Amino acid sequence: MDAPVVVMCTLGLRAVFARAEPEIARAAGRGLDLRFEASNGLMRRIAEGEPADLAIATQAAIAQLAAEGRIAPGTQVDLALSRVGVAVRTGARKPDISTVEAFTRALREAGSVGYTRSGASGLHFARVIARLGLAEAVARKAVVQDGFAGELAARGEVELAVQQLSELAAVDGVDIVGPIPEALQQVTTFSAAVLARAAAPAEAGAIIRYLASAAAAPAMRACGLEPAS
Repeated sequence: MDAPVVVMCTLGLRAVFARAEPEIARAAGRGLDLRFEASNGLMRRIAEGEPADLAIATQAAIAQLAAEGRIAPGTQVDLALSRVGVAVRTGARKPDISTVEAFTRALREAGSVGYTRSGASGLHFARVIARLGLAEAVARKAVVQDGFAGELAARGEVELAVQQLSELAAVDGVDIVGPIPEALQQVTTFSAAVLARAAAPAEAGAIIRYLASAAAAPAMRACGLEPAS
């Protein structure tokens, strides 16, 4: 039996794989070995030499891998766009976050806020609260961790969870409030590339083509992503 295709994937597309793994594996023609982590963590693992066939990460991370000669030339493809959003525990009151003023008020009034330490959305949210003059106020009631911030809301540990909408959508037990206001928004592009030392480059390329195709678009949108194409 052929070895599975090793996919190193950002948490931002975990929900897509959960929803469409059979179709993705069918496109590859073999099973998948899925390894999920924030893009920064994936970069470290690849730099340390962990073998893999396919990398899916932020556009900037994939571009850096290309500059370092770690991806196969000509295989980089943009897959999806993601916005930062807010979630609450299932059934909890959804605050108004439709404007900068409303979002600021929601952050002030929340008893607790959860976000990530090193992911793209967490780094951006830290800049947002500094811009809003809320850095100290939020820090006093923040729960900061790596992984899925939505899990904190699902367990009732925080009132508001802030992360990429696609990462919030990957968590059971939360309701999505919506994206943060456009004036504060950061749109992240997720890209994919075949790694230079891939053991299954053809199969990795087939996965990329499927994820960039119209067939994958419904799963992308259902997970809070907008297809890049």
